[in-house]
Amino acid sequence: MRWFILSSIVFFVITATVGLLLSLKFVWPEFMGTAKWLTFGRLRPLHVNGILFGWLLAADMGLLFYLVPRLCGNKLWSEKLGLMTVGLFDLVILGAVYTTLSGQTQGLEYAELPLVLDVGVTLAWVFFGVNIFGTILTRKHKKIYVSLWYTMGAVIWTAAVYITGNFLVMFATGVNQANLNWFYVHNAVGLIFTPLGLAIAYYFIPLAVREPLYSHKLSMIGFWSISFIYVWTGAHHMIHGPISQWLQTVAILFSVMLIIPVWTVIVNFFGTVHGRWDRVRQDPILKFLMAGTTFYLLTCLQGPMHSLRTVNAIVSKTDWVVGHAHMAVFGAFSFFAIAGCLYVVPLLSGRKLHSVKLADNTFWLMMVGGLIYFVSLWIGGFMQGLQWNDPSIPFIDTVRFMRPFWIARAFSGVLILAGTILFFYNLIRTFGGTAGGETTTAVGTPVPATA
Repeated sequence: MRWFILSSIVFFVITATVGLLLSLKFVWPEFMGTAKWLTFGRLRPLHVNGILFGWLLAADMGLLFYLVPRLCGNKLWSEKLGLMTVGLFDLVILGAVYTTLSGQTQGLEYAELPLVLDVGVTLAWVFFGVNIFGTILTRKHKKIYVSLWYTMGAVIWTAAVYITGNFLVMFATGVNQANLNWFYVHNAVGLIFTPLGLAIAYYFIPLAVREPLYSHKLSMIGFWSISFIYVWTGAHHMIHGPISQWLQTVAILFSVMLIIPVWTVIVNFFGTVHGRWDRVRQDPILKFLMAGTTFYLLTCLQGPMHSLRTVNAIVSKTDWVVGHAHMAVFGAFSFFAIAGCLYVVPLLSGRKLHSVKLADNTFWLMMVGGLIYFVSLWIGGFMQGLQWNDPSIPFIDTVRFMRPFWIARAFSGVLILAGTILFFYNLIRTFGGTAGGETTTAVGTPVPATA
């Protein structure tokens, strides 16, 4: 747990810094000169893979090593295997930093890592899955809480999605390869980070608010519906492309159906907190959890809208999609992971959180920075798409038009990075500080999170 969380927050700071540098290059193209390893084409995959795997996946794995044994009533199946997992995983991430900056890439979205590193990721995930299932199979508590369902689902789905997007895709060409790649890209969010994030949120929201989950039955409807719906949605990124009309229609249909599992989550989370909003105002951990829930709702309303042919014709491939993707990975799932880390680290270290005020400042910096980022790219990207569809407007004029929105994005990047550094500092001081410090209602003796 400690090593996964420590390594994840280090990569969070590094890759958030890279993200800010990339946003500055949109405003100032000459920034950082012409050195190959500082070009956009090499820094961008470092930022994307670093945030997805170095920060978010690693943090989620560490938090699951915390919550799964507690929901099972026994210790982690194998501590040695857990240490092997984090060691191998961090070695792969360090290797990815070298390969992306040196230009060694498979040239596929989210799947830039060379084959040897893909093998390392797969092996680390096998270690992780064996440990998780071993802990669940030997559990003392026979009832399975929803977080365990989402965790088991994520272990299986991640294996299928990652193998398809990084191995099987290499045996296809042309449109078929693009289709497999978008299956991977979209389901990396939908079948990897969504179930992992929801497992964490389903655990920490009832725990932090000190209330039972609103409805266990509703949580099961959400789990099984997302199991059957999400896998078909990836092709909505290829609407109006050279793929079969029936596949486009299926992707649209299932994208709209995502409202079902999303609504179960939203009702459950807001129902659990209902009548306890005073605690949300006082507790930065609950602020992150409920803001993440709101961003999750907005993200999953945008997704079905994006899949509609008329809307897709405007926003597809524009900066609107960048704002949408960042609201999912940063606004929703990173907020869940940040909340989990703020809760768990004081308990792991046997100390109170170093500073609640810093945690609160972290939230507001990330919240304001995120909103500026999302909204500026939604507005700018939509206008960008309208201009692309107007043959009378030269492409370079659209580039000039987007400059104010890119300046806003760069400013938001400064706020987000500042929040990330405060988050890192707060947790490092908590890990290494002395007993004492500040605390909130949520940071203390845990209470059961079962329904």
